[in-house]
Amino acid sequence: MKRAILIGTLLGLVAAAIFYRLPPSRKDSAVGLIFPSATAAPAAPGPKVQASWPMFRGGPSLTGIAAGRLPAKPELLWSFASGGPVRASAIIAENRVYFGSADSKFYALDLSSGRKVWEQKTEGPIEAPALFAEGRVFVGSTDGRLYAFASDSGKPLWKYETGDKILGAPNLITSATNGSQILIGSYDNKLHCVEASNGKPVWTYETGNYINGSPAVFEGKTVFGGCDAILHVVSLVDGKKLKEVEAGAYIAASVALAGDRAYFGHYENEFLCIDLKQEKVLWRYKDRAFAYFSSAAVTSDRVIFGGRDKRLHCVNREDGKPIWTFATRGKVDSSPVVVGD
Repeated sequence: MKRAILIGTLLGLVAAAIFYRLPPSRKDSAVGLIFPSATAAPAAPGPKVQASWPMFRGGPSLTGIAAGRLPAKPELLWSFASGGPVRASAIIAENRVYFGSADSKFYALDLSSGRKVWEQKTEGPIEAPALFAEGRVFVGSTDGRLYAFASDSGKPLWKYETGDKILGAPNLITSATNGSQILIGSYDNKLHCVEASNGKPVWTYETGNYINGSPAVFEGKTVFGGCDAILHVVSLVDGKKLKEVEAGAYIAASVALAGDRAYFGHYENEFLCIDLKQEKVLWRYKDRAFAYFSSAAVTSDRVIFGGRDKRLHCVNREDGKPIWTFATRGKVDSSPVVVGD
C-alpha cells in the first residue's frame, strides 16, 4: 500500500475522510466531506461511515498519522455551511463531526449525511480544533474559555475561563490515579490543566509569552512551544518544569513527539529536531526565508511539514536532510496527515 500525504490551506483531515474549506465563492464558511466511494453518496440518510479522528493530529503525541488508505479519486459526499469562515480543523467520533466556526458557534454534524445534529454558541469566534473523550467534546474559544459539551446532545456541561483567547486544541491526560484531565494553552501565557469531569483547575504553568499551539503528551510529560521562543517540558503530575530548551524564535506550531525527540518549526524560518534527553538541537532545516507555522507529521523515517513558502517539505527524520518538496498555490499553515504505509 502506498503512503499518501494530505494537505490543504485550512484543512481538517480525518483518516480516509477529508474535511476541507470550499472556494471563495462559498464564502469560506462550509465544511465538506470526501470519502472513498465509487459513486457519490446521497445527502440523506446516507451510508453509515465508520471513521475516528477524535483530536487534533489524531493522538496525544500529535504525530499526524492516520490508519486506512486514501482512494484514487476521492468524491464529495456533502457540504455544510456555517455562518462564518471555518478556520478550525474538524474532528470525528461516534459517527459525528465536530467543529467550530468564526460565527462563534460549535457544531455537531452527522458524519454520513452532513445533517446538523446540534449547535452551541460561545462568546467569540472559534479557531481551535476540538477534543472528544468519554462522551464529551471540549473546545476552546477566542473568548478565552474552554467549553465542555455532552457529545450526544450538545448540553453544556461546564466552562473554564483563562485570561485570554485560546487558539490551540486541547489534549487529554488519563491515569489510573487521577482519572481524565484536559490540557489547554492560552494567550494568557499559561498552560492550564483541568478536570475533564467538571472543569475544576488542577494546575497552571506560566510561560513568558503567548501559547498558540496544542500541547503534546507523551510518557508522563507535556511538551509545547510558545511565543517566548522556548520549548517547554512539563510534568503532567504536578505541572512543574522538567526542562527548557531555547528554540531561537517564536514557536507558533504544535510540537510533534516521537520517542525522545520533538519536531517543530518556528518564526525565523527554521525547522528543528530536539533531543529531549540531551536538551539540545540535533538538526536544523532551513530552506528559504519563510516561517513555519505548520505542525509536522512524523513517520518512522520522515518528517513532513508545510511552510509559508507555499511548499510542503519532506526531510529525513534522522538528520533533517531534504528528500523532496511539493509546491502549492498558497502558504501552508495547515498540518499534513500521512495515510497508509
